[in-house]
Amino acid sequence: MDLQDQLKNLFPDHQPEKEEIIKDNKDQIWMQEDPIICKYEKRKGKPITILEGYTGADEDFKKLAKELKTRLSVGGSFKNDAIIIQGDYRDQIMSILKDKGFKVKRVGG
Repeated sequence: MDLQDQLKNLFPDHQPEKEEIIKDNKDQIWMQEDPIICKYEKRKGKPITILEGYTGADEDFKKLAKELKTRLSVGGSFKNDAIIIQGDYRDQIMSILKDKGFKVKRVGG
């Protein structure tokens, strides 16, 4: 006997209410017309990938940064309106962003 059956035995006159399904737009990220610039640099001898040029809200860009870091299993940060990813992951990042619907422009190298 599960919990629902026990509750029906205790409260036979109770009619359960239907739950409303609320669609959250938490995963929605604002898309822009201009391309996001994906460039490669070396800082202190270590390679990094920098994404710049997002004109939406900072919170959306931070969500995008977190998703990229988790999908690539790398470290990185969000500073000065740019996402900095440790390592040279331009090709993977560009394919992920294109799958999401962004336009991406590769700069340098």
